[in-house]
Amino acid sequence: MSKVSQAQRLRDLLEDAIIKGRYPPGARLDPEALEREYDCSRTPVREAIQQLAMSGMVKVVPKRGTFVTQLSVAELVERFEVMAELEGMCARLAARRIGAEELEALREAHEACRRMAEAGDANGYYYENSVFHQRIYEASHNAFLAQEATRLHAVLQPYRRMQLHLRHRPERSLAEHEAVLDAIAAGDERRAEAEIESHVQVQGERFNDLVASVQQLQQTGND
Repeated sequence: MSKVSQAQRLRDLLEDAIIKGRYPPGARLDPEALEREYDCSRTPVREAIQQLAMSGMVKVVPKRGTFVTQLSVAELVERFEVMAELEGMCARLAARRIGAEELEALREAHEACRRMAEAGDANGYYYENSVFHQRIYEASHNAFLAQEATRLHAVLQPYRRMQLHLRHRPERSLAEHEAVLDAIAAGDERRAEAEIESHVQVQGERFNDLVASVQQLQQTGND
């Protein structure tokens, strides 16, 4: 395996570990520990960290090290605003462009979310929720837009995951998914856009929940 391929593989593994909460926001990534854990040399570790830094998932602080990006509440609100716009565009285009097989895949992703919500499995819902959103990105048939939405989605994943552990949030999220799915299936571009923007935006009580999530993640990162 070439160094570039190994670096990409390591980057994917680290990104997945960050998204799953193994390395919470604010956690330091120790290059030597990563070399031992993933059985690789210093070069692919350095290249993987550089790639993660370019995506915004980690920050390299001179003379201190590399840390999983820890966003302030204001920074998070800004990113959720952009996320809502990106997803709104994806949903609008999906309502216009989605194919029969893609629509069936979106319905299957929604049903997977329903099963997790009914089982009370917040972690399971978290993973199936990502699949549901990814299906919409793909159905936009705009590769650049899907790539940007996927990148920002990954950065926000630790915070979305915390919110899904709030009481009744998976059930409310599922109902919002239903509205998005119905609009896309009906080919109603504007309604699909509005429904998913409302689903993603952080306002009112959800803003207070976000603040609580940030505080909990910061505490985890400092433990």
